[in-house]
Amino acid sequence: MLDRLQSVEDRYEKLNGLLMDPDIINDSKKLREYSKEQSDLQETVDVYREYKSVKEQIDDAKAMLDDKLDADMRDMVKEELSELQSQEKDLAARLKILLIPKDPNDDKNVIMEIRGAAGGDEAALFAGDLYRMYSRFAEAQGWKTEVMEANTTGVGGYKEIIFMINGNGAFSKLKYENGAHRVQRVPETESGGRIHTSTATVVCLPEAEEVEVEIHDKDIRVDTFTSSGPGGQSVNTTMSAVRLTHLPTGTVVSCQDEKSQIKNKEKAMKVLRARVYDKFQREAQAEYDQNRKLAVGTGDRSERIRTYNFPQNRVTDHRIGLTIQKLDQILQGKLDEFVDALIVEDQSSRLDQADR
Repeated sequence: MLDRLQSVEDRYEKLNGLLMDPDIINDSKKLREYSKEQSDLQETVDVYREYKSVKEQIDDAKAMLDDKLDADMRDMVKEELSELQSQEKDLAARLKILLIPKDPNDDKNVIMEIRGAAGGDEAALFAGDLYRMYSRFAEAQGWKTEVMEANTTGVGGYKEIIFMINGNGAFSKLKYENGAHRVQRVPETESGGRIHTSTATVVCLPEAEEVEVEIHDKDIRVDTFTSSGPGGQSVNTTMSAVRLTHLPTGTVVSCQDEKSQIKNKEKAMKVLRARVYDKFQREAQAEYDQNRKLAVGTGDRSERIRTYNFPQNRVTDHRIGLTIQKLDQILQGKLDEFVDALIVEDQSSRLDQADR
């Protein structure tokens, strides 16, 4: 572990040098890339340096105990040593967690989709409750919420609502909300006082980054040929027409509108970039749809991650066996206890895997 931490610190120091390099400062892409990498390493380096300092203090305290000290001074040194060893243990535990590979999506904004599932109007009403719960949680974090699409019902709920949560680290806290959420309560329309069970599905996905297309010359095959059709004297006489083939994707574009081969190539490149960009966008959307399909499940009552029981003011997360008797507060957006517990469980699981 210490070798890995030293490598992290060495990389951090190298990034410090790179970020002062005039060539990097003038390259906005590299500057942004290196600045983010340094920021990601900052906490690990800070804790590692504190850990090394505590280790040095422990060595100094142990050396003092080897000297001839009076009883009072020896007791003071022993007490300080005990505190330092406790700090060392805590810092080592933090460093283990910090060395767990970070989810690259953690810092991203969130696209959330909530749909009423089993239970008709009551499920739609519950979908509305969940939307308001997440909106209030986002507000408490200082994040912004923007509705992208909403399909309301006549009773005031949502068949479907899709919204964006903009905020640093939003995905890291909300990514555990994927799945079916079950509600148990007496609907307002229930005259017999019977408790009904309904579900709403929640999908939480990281915002898809804008696809940037970089086309390299080595990836393009350029063919020239004589233009055909109307065009005056140059038709069938000069090699002005251009065909570009983007080899990685197989995208082909031809242009013969201009008399100049250079102008035809410029036009063809614009079309080629647009088509390759569109291809990547559609592939990104297909991946998004597949992730959404995997995340949402069927919405069946038995396929639940969390149950909200109104009569007992109780919320239970079935994945970690955590029950909190504060349903009223949780629906007001006070989700921190669940979020923190799920993060700890995830970290513990990943630590166990790393130790194997």
